[in-house]
Parts: sequence; structure tokens; C-alpha cells
Amino acid sequence: MSSQQNAPGETLIASVQRALRLVDVVANSSRPVTAKTLAQASGLTLGTTYNLVRTLIREGYLAAEPDGLVLGSRFLGLRERDDSGVFLARVRESLREVADDLGATAYLSRYADGEVHLIDIVDAKSSPRVELWVGLHSSAHATALGKQILAELSPDERRDYLSRHPLDELTPYTISDRRLLLQQLEQPGPVVLDRQEYAIGYTCLAVPVRTPEMTASLAVSIPADAEGIDSDALAIRLRRIANRLSLRLGADRFGQSAR
Repeated sequence: MSSQQNAPGETLIASVQRALRLVDVVANSSRPVTAKTLAQASGLTLGTTYNLVRTLIREGYLAAEPDGLVLGSRFLGLRERDDSGVFLARVRESLREVADDLGATAYLSRYADGEVHLIDIVDAKSSPRVELWVGLHSSAHATALGKQILAELSPDERRDYLSRHPLDELTPYTISDRRLLLQQLEQPGPVVLDRQEYAIGYTCLAVPVRTPEMTASLAVSIPADAEGIDSDALAIRLRRIANRLSLRLGADRFGQSAR
């Protein structure tokens, strides 16, 4: 926050200024912010930061996630700005719903500047995340997250992307034949699957998240040998959450409410 000369007779409340400084740091972060990082970024002591954070959480201006702080429910009606805290809070809300309701770790990726980017992950206690040993920008062809986005692109955009990215074989199940991959992407089903193509032992399911200005993908990972899991029913529930997220993000863009 920039320092400004006080107007004559103006009284500024320092604690309010400090609290707003913390909210500002969280709002401009593309990832959850820990209290320690928040203290360092704001120049406040850790004790002061903790006290202010507790109040901001109680009043709904911040929310605590397992890996840090995000903007709270009071901000979810604001307009979404790319990579803003509001956008992350919206995404986190849906990923948490997936992880809690479906019992599977949830992932969100999106397409921007010609690349596929991982936005966020929320872990499910009963289903650990896939170890991301190869970045999504280099493995979109082998992941449900990436393939769902590639399936949404125009034919020209898809061919351009594949011309710039080698189809590395990450596992024996990875589709590395360009013609076969294109055939799969051009005729996607209601859900895109990655059957151990990225990591042995994991199957991933992905569905689209669409807004007027964003192409994204919502996915879950489950053990490949999991018993008693109805993948069709899981896909239906995942699509419902993805559709709600699409509506929320689209409404945020135009300053409306989709709750």
C-alpha cells in the first residue's frame, strides 16, 4: 500500500489499514498464502498477522484452506480477474466440493497463451494426489486435464499445440501416436479419461469448464485398481459441479450472481 499524506483533521485507524493490507496481499496472490508468507509480504509481525487473520476469517473476508489463506465468501460476488484471489476462491470452492463430496483429489487446469496450465489442486483425505513429476505444459497429451482442454480447442489450435509439444511416452499406456491422439481428441465422450497414461496406478477423469473467456478442465484422480467405484456416476457428479463452476465464473465476469 502506498503511503499518502493525511488530509487535515483525518483520522486513520492503523489496525484497519493493516487488515486491508493483508486482504490485498491475498487478493493479488494466485495461490493460497500462509500466515508466515503473509506477515513477510505485509511487513507485520507474525503475532499481529495471526490476530488480524482470525478476525478477517470470522468476518468472512478470508478463508483458511489446508495450504493457506484465500479470499472469503464476502468477495465471491465480485468480478473475476485473471489469477486474482477472487478467481482462486471461486475455484477452491468447487475443488473443495469435489474432494469432499466425491472423495477424490480435484484438479483444475486452463488454456492460456497457447499453453495448458495447472491452476490448483485440493486433496481428498482418502485419495492422495498424483505425483506431478512432469509439468502439465509438457504432458497435456497424457493427462485427462490436458486432453479435455485439447478436445475443446479448434482443429487449428489443436494442431498448432501438438506441433509444438512432443508426445513423450510417460508410461507404457501413454498415447504417443499423433494420429491416434487426434482421433481421440476429435471424438471425445462425455468425460475424458487418462488410464495410467501419466502415472502408473492412477486413472483420471476430466470434464470441461467453459466461460465466454476461458477454456478449462476439472478433473479427479482415482486409484486404477479401485473397487466399487462407478466411473459413470462419478463423471455425472463431476459434470454437475463443473457446470456450476462455469456459471459462477461467467457470472462473476459480468458482475452477476450465480449462487
